[in-house]
Amino acid sequence: MAKKKKPTAGQNELSPEDAGREFGISLKELETLMQTRGHEGVKELNETYGGLSGLAQKLKTHLIHGLSGKDADLSIRLAAFGRNEIPPKPPKTFLRLMMDALQDVTLVILIICACISFALSFYHPGGDTFEAEVKPKEANVEWIEGAAIIIAVIVVVLVTAFNDWTKERQFRGLQSKIELDQKFNVIRENSVRQIPIKDIVVGDICQIKYGDLLPADGVVVQSNDLKVDESSLTGESDLIKKHESRDPFLLSGTHIMEGSGKMLVLAVGEHSQTGMIFKLLGATKEEEVTTDKKPSESKNQNNEIADADAKERLIKSGSAKGAAANNHDATELQEVNLDGDKQTGGDDDPEHMKVTERSILQAKLTKLAIQIGYAGMTIAIMTVLVLLIRFSIEEFIQRGERWNNKYWSRFVRYLITGITVLVVAVPEGLPLAVTISLAYAVKKMMHDNNLVRHLDACETMGNATAICSDKTGTLTTNRMTVVQIYIGEKHWKNVENPNKAKEIVVPAKTKEIVFEGIAVNSSYSSKLLPPPEREVLAKQVGNKTECGLLGFVGVLGGSYDEIRTRYPEERFVHVYTFNSVRKNMSTVIRRPDSVVRMHTKGASEIVLKKCKTILNRNGDVIPFSNVDYDRLVQTIIEPMACDGLRTICVAYRDFTPDALPDWDDETNCVDQLTCICICGIEDPVRAEVPDAIAKCRNAGITVRMVTGDNVNTARSIALKCGIISPNDSFLVLEGKEFNRRIRSKPDGEVDQALFDKVWPHLRVLARSSPQDKYVLVRGIIASKINPTREVVAVTGDGTNDGPALKKADVGFAMGIQGTDVAKEASDIILVDDNFNSIVKAVMWGRNVYDSIAKFLQFQLTVNVVAVFCAFIGACIVKESPLRAVQMLWVNLIMDTLASLALATEVPTEELLTRLPYGRTRPLISRTMMKNILGHAIYQLGVMLFILFAGPTVFDMDDGRPVDSVFKPSEHFTMIFNVFVLMTLFNEINCRKIHGEQNVFRGIFTNPIFYGIWVVTFVVQIVLVQYGSVAFSCVALTFEQWMWCLFFGVTVLLWNQIVNLIPVTHHMPKWGAGEVYEPNSPVDLGPEGQSRQGASLTKGQILWLRGITRLQTQIAVVDAFYQPPLSNHPLLSMKNKGPVSNDLNNVEIESE
Repeated sequence: MAKKKKPTAGQNELSPEDAGREFGISLKELETLMQTRGHEGVKELNETYGGLSGLAQKLKTHLIHGLSGKDADLSIRLAAFGRNEIPPKPPKTFLRLMMDALQDVTLVILIICACISFALSFYHPGGDTFEAEVKPKEANVEWIEGAAIIIAVIVVVLVTAFNDWTKERQFRGLQSKIELDQKFNVIRENSVRQIPIKDIVVGDICQIKYGDLLPADGVVVQSNDLKVDESSLTGESDLIKKHESRDPFLLSGTHIMEGSGKMLVLAVGEHSQTGMIFKLLGATKEEEVTTDKKPSESKNQNNEIADADAKERLIKSGSAKGAAANNHDATELQEVNLDGDKQTGGDDDPEHMKVTERSILQAKLTKLAIQIGYAGMTIAIMTVLVLLIRFSIEEFIQRGERWNNKYWSRFVRYLITGITVLVVAVPEGLPLAVTISLAYAVKKMMHDNNLVRHLDACETMGNATAICSDKTGTLTTNRMTVVQIYIGEKHWKNVENPNKAKEIVVPAKTKEIVFEGIAVNSSYSSKLLPPPEREVLAKQVGNKTECGLLGFVGVLGGSYDEIRTRYPEERFVHVYTFNSVRKNMSTVIRRPDSVVRMHTKGASEIVLKKCKTILNRNGDVIPFSNVDYDRLVQTIIEPMACDGLRTICVAYRDFTPDALPDWDDETNCVDQLTCICICGIEDPVRAEVPDAIAKCRNAGITVRMVTGDNVNTARSIALKCGIISPNDSFLVLEGKEFNRRIRSKPDGEVDQALFDKVWPHLRVLARSSPQDKYVLVRGIIASKINPTREVVAVTGDGTNDGPALKKADVGFAMGIQGTDVAKEASDIILVDDNFNSIVKAVMWGRNVYDSIAKFLQFQLTVNVVAVFCAFIGACIVKESPLRAVQMLWVNLIMDTLASLALATEVPTEELLTRLPYGRTRPLISRTMMKNILGHAIYQLGVMLFILFAGPTVFDMDDGRPVDSVFKPSEHFTMIFNVFVLMTLFNEINCRKIHGEQNVFRGIFTNPIFYGIWVVTFVVQIVLVQYGSVAFSCVALTFEQWMWCLFFGVTVLLWNQIVNLIPVTHHMPKWGAGEVYEPNSPVDLGPEGQSRQGASLTKGQILWLRGITRLQTQIAVVDAFYQPPLSNHPLLSMKNKGPVSNDLNNVEIESE
């Protein structure tokens, strides 16, 4: 069957004006109606448009059956009322990205110096001896060095811009995937369809339910206990009750906190409330120029919305299913925008503050960048000063020469050498390595069912020490089946088996009440579909607990569809929807015999306490006393719970038509119930979960289960998962007992001292509310019983889980069962709701950390060798052995290519065999410092050997300049070539940072690494053999190449010797950083000790001990680290948070 084409605005020939005439109401009138709202809006709706029916008639839609869904009709609506999307800002052009890359001050200075060098090469003042010393042929190529430097800078800029361009495209691609995954239920042709939110049009009838984030503006056409959180727009903290006749207006970006219903869509995209706010803030293409030129005008266009409210609206309304999703989520995910600022608010943005406060890796990297930068700056200044002083002494004091303009070229060359040393020393490749590593991890994590919304969550997960996990769907399969039932005074087991189910003998009238109670008192979006191809079991759609009960109706021979047809939702008398406080749900219907019946189902202990009668084996109502309650709990509910079953009590109550109660008085209405049955529902533990939790334990991560289930059910599941063992003494508490233990008074505040006595031993929290989960997460984070605070990850699926998800260091929302509100509050969405995916996130987080460490080990080795080689050369031979253009090539290898090669390693299971790094563990461990210093000493020794003994040993002319002319030579070409080859082979060594002997292990699992390595090697051959004057090289002979290759390969052998050197406490560490407590030792957690021993103790020292910190020169810091860091999504911060403050107080310490 041919696939229907999706209508687009371009497919119809009608203009917006012509299309608007097809309907009885214009776009402007709809916008005005939604802006009016309130009592005036209800009055206008009824008097001007004839109420809901009149409005539906004008929009040519049906309140029950919805739109026809025909392409022609949808196309006309798109033309008349617009599409449900807000055009995102266009991406930065490549030219703009190049300009951003050129903001690096060191590159700008280098270009200026190269231009001066280029100009001076053509300027020779008359009357000096310069021309006599240089042959005309040689003088003609002096310009090449300046030109080569400019070309090298251009290459660096192009590569940086290309990386930024690729990164932006990648994250926009991820954003597109998020948008495609955002779907909503609409009614078309009298059937429910799930369509992408961007395909919703004006006139659609949308099904709305608890947890939804509204994708468009509209009015309520049917509601069941519907309550909405409009705080994102109005600032009103109380939930607003919505009803067809009282306040029916629903606004895009607001949250459905309770109930369900249907909505008639009146405004979409840019014409919705979300769209209007985005236009006011200049988020659309049309407003961008105006907003940039006149920032104050947009704020004054609508006096009703304060600027702070507008920003808060952007934060809350712009992702999961809001019409502005494609704009806001892009900033949340990629944090790349045209203005370089986070669109989600400035200093007051809570999400922004959250990222600032918790980014552990960010704090360490920025501190390390400053330390390296200061060291490089000091060496660069010393290099220039030594060159200038030595030249001045020799020329003006010893030789007695007078000033000549020819000396300018020499001074410029010295300045270029010094700046090049600084370029090599400053770690501008560090943010690039972080970006590449995170981008690569985010992309790969999607294949592991982790959809990352906030980049920093990826690396934070690598430091996680505690995971608070839900049970249902995360630890279990979320495939609910009724396996036991207590009905008619008898307990039946194994009823999932149809043959066993046939043995259940109950009166027909009891069956009828059971069928009716389950079918009616559940969300009509919960249903069973035919099994997919090659599967036997029916597909469960909607709430899985309700699906399990609906399946049991079928097992007993009933049909829930027939019952729902008799009782459509529009005819419900009243509904008390399920929430975490009630833990039950009630639906009131009017039966054909005029009896008004309330069906209730929920947690067995809670519903059973409200029962005063029960149906016996004959279907008759008999009294139900407290003694009966205790007996059922002990003999039925607890045994079911101990088998790991969720127990649900189904009950009802009849009311006479002439004595109906006040339905708002829930306490009295949902009471005096008659118990029908108690169902035991099985939700098996996922097969892979026990192994995943064992991996977490080995990795030093404590897993806690937080569930709303019965404490015995929770304990049983925890035992099966391996969270607790039969013989251990860990705590399994109910929510009430948990609160009693942590509060000094029953209704008082949490006492942290009491809390600290509970949480280290707590493993299961049962019958808990979202508030209990929030208190647990907040308390663990605030605890100070360990040297540093815990890093907590938490899972959540409900609307009320939002606070806990936001408070946690990493919040995981369920992709299948999770509400839009939970997804909005999360950092990572678990696409498959599987705990095993969390473990994979831990692996990727640690892999990101290791990738950065690998790059640092590589970069710092090159830094030390290149910088000291230049310095020693300046002091002894008056010139750096490495020319400026050569060092730029090394810089390109070191920063761009190495970051790409080392940051794309795939994670291995070995990452889970060690404890978390902790908040204060230095980036440069003792083992890494040993490797850096060991290889730097070797490489520097080889280069100095070739510099001073090379001409004699290898039978070549000495390349050291004896006059003012520095000509390419075999001698200095060999030094350059040996340096690059040693750097390349050391790149292989740097794949391992924990002292592993086999550095080649897994090398062929990363084609990016060996591909870049081979390409770099080939380019080096070309540069040496054919680079000529441009790269200050002379073609080497085969024998010389073999010697160069020999020195390169011996780096691999030297690495084996370095690995044999023991790591002691006296070995320095470097780059420690802590967001909150900079001087705290590493957190080992309550359950174990570090396996790395001395490598986890405190210690910081700069690799160049003779250099002091220049704390007062913060402006200089900005000069070298702001341009590269500001382009990185993690490190671009407008406001000063704890990390920024920490950077101003960096200290160099030694143990």
